[in-house]
Amino acid sequence: MDDTPDNHPAGSDDAHERPRAEGHAPGPHHPDEDGGDEDHAVVLGAGLAGLLTARVLAEHFPRVTVLDRDELPETGPAFRPGVPQSRHAHILWSRGIEVMERLLPGTTAELTGAGAALLESPRDLLWLSPADWFQPVPGARVLIAGRELLDWMVCRAVRRDRRIEVLGGRFVTGLVAGPDGRSVTGVTLRDRPPLAARLVVDATGRTSRAPAWLAALGYPAPEVTRYDSHLGYSSRVYALPAAPGTAGSRLQGRTDSPRGGVLVPLEDGRWLATLVGNGEHAPPTKDPEFLEFTRTLRSPALYEAIRDGEPLTEPTGFRATANEWRHYERMDRWPDGLLVVGDAACRFNPVYGHGMTVAATAAHALDQALAGLPARRIPAECRALQRRTVAAADVAWQIATSEDLRYPWTEGPPPDRATRILQRYMSRVMAGANTDPALSSAFFGVLSLSTPPAALLTPGTVLRVLSKWRLPTAPDAPPYPAHTP
Repeated sequence: MDDTPDNHPAGSDDAHERPRAEGHAPGPHHPDEDGGDEDHAVVLGAGLAGLLTARVLAEHFPRVTVLDRDELPETGPAFRPGVPQSRHAHILWSRGIEVMERLLPGTTAELTGAGAALLESPRDLLWLSPADWFQPVPGARVLIAGRELLDWMVCRAVRRDRRIEVLGGRFVTGLVAGPDGRSVTGVTLRDRPPLAARLVVDATGRTSRAPAWLAALGYPAPEVTRYDSHLGYSSRVYALPAAPGTAGSRLQGRTDSPRGGVLVPLEDGRWLATLVGNGEHAPPTKDPEFLEFTRTLRSPALYEAIRDGEPLTEPTGFRATANEWRHYERMDRWPDGLLVVGDAACRFNPVYGHGMTVAATAAHALDQALAGLPARRIPAECRALQRRTVAAADVAWQIATSEDLRYPWTEGPPPDRATRILQRYMSRVMAGANTDPALSSAFFGVLSLSTPPAALLTPGTVLRVLSKWRLPTAPDAPPYPAHTP
């Protein structure tokens, strides 16, 4: 499950945290002599990464403008073309929830009041891991909501800050270079005058044109690291005659059975079934094959939950699921006044559900890095800020790529010896975490990006994992766990 980007223990690095004000009305627009705008920051993209980044920047710039090429909904949640993966299952892990609440207090309550589900994972779910069924062990909080609802609620919360203006229907065509040729001082738009800014942030996601825009200014293309396990999605919304016995289900695939699926609640009593499969096992996007695919999963739980349900939508597919890191942080030259964040810099296979949480933690990393820094100095710090914000993706990248490399058909650099050792160790961690509360707490702390990965390598944890070496890592699991109601 997705989305579509610091991994510190919760609360350990927030000593500078300041009250979040409603903001002030924007002041007059005074471009400075080099063509930039001392008082203005522009964020490209009104997804979660862009909106949370805008909220951070509003503490440093009197004016922040968010531009999106889509016409944004004004009256309630709605699908928009710029977020095509929004029709599939999305989760926000506990670390993402904490950051969102810190930046936009009360948003979690507003989301749950509108129908989002705040759950304990895996305790509230029927979860079949690659090893076996999770028992009701401790884990991490997750917020499950339709992506349209989440984007709508976060955008509404951001717009309450009068320093921030969010505008749809704005097609950005490039960057404006400063007179020195080493800085960015605004953006060009289709059918509109250029917009000046002291800082430009690209949060346009997977379709980012930053490489082409930088090339037009004389910068080389960034190095790119890419892993593609050829995962495919297919999703459909249902009305179910009776609610399942749990708050949802997750049936994971593995190398010998690369098919899986999730069933999660949506607002208004609807349920979203998302099927996944790698390579030739990609799920279908037509009837009756969609339902038939659920019969081939490692458990009949999802099939039996939806077989008598009423489909409310047609199946919708999604195939752009490769892990891709554009290494802007490694470039020899970087212009002042430009920052690339979120999926525009580093994106993940969405099956691991880290995209939105990493977007939140990157915004938090930016907030930390900007503490005490006046707006006039921010452009010159953009190279360091690029490194700081993209570092928030490190752990999620390691999780996604090492897991994808278990599949022999995954395209990308082959796993090195350290990765192969990590894969074997994590298989043992998973087998133990299914039933051991201590291991499950550590495992989900890392998976939710709330705890550093070193938590799984402490002497006590390693001994606990090794003590369970007799547990099979890929057993034939029963159709349902013993604790099923």
